[in-house]
Amino acid sequence: MTVQHHILARRCWIFDLDGTLTVPVHDFPAIRGELGMSENDSDILLFLSSLPSEEAAVRHARLIEIEYGLADRTTAAPGAVRLLDQLLRRNARIGILTRNTREIALHTLGQIGLKGYFTADDILGRDEAVPKPHPEGIEKLLAAWGNLPDEAVMVGDYLFDLQVGRAAGTATIHVDSSCAFRWPELADIAVATLEELVEAMSDDGAGYFTCQASIQQ
Repeated sequence: MTVQHHILARRCWIFDLDGTLTVPVHDFPAIRGELGMSENDSDILLFLSSLPSEEAAVRHARLIEIEYGLADRTTAAPGAVRLLDQLLRRNARIGILTRNTREIALHTLGQIGLKGYFTADDILGRDEAVPKPHPEGIEKLLAAWGNLPDEAVMVGDYLFDLQVGRAAGTATIHVDSSCAFRWPELADIAVATLEELVEAMSDDGAGYFTCQASIQQ
């Protein structure tokens, strides 16, 4: 059995939401512009936390408006339903760790037809844990489930998702439809789509990864 297959057999799966379980719709440069951020500012939440409280509240309210608007435009990522069904058939624990709010995450899941797969307690947003890449969110989920990091996988499409998995000691899966995989040193498995994970779970995984060169051996 390959290293990848051992990872895919793990019991606890924690997902990023936007761009991972959903089709990507976020234009982050445009969002940063809407919030009055400079080109040198890259982390939206860090930027907001640096502002005086009244100014931060105004811009945070604008961010929430933007996030709800984006949630209304997205759809479930290809393979998301099949993957979640497969995990639940295996009695896996599944959760979401997002830099969004829990309320917007629940709204998004409702919009894309995935809300029934997750309990609210298994969805942690920026108000329930220190935002990614800090490992607190993963630590809280695993503590609630009674599991250890070496039983868990963090799945995401961006640097913060891979960093938080590494920081928490879980395996990491990078989903990138472009197959660019900009952070190979942080990913144990790299896939173009969630569909590939579903197919790999039922076999040795060898023939199902589109971007073969990206897989960490």
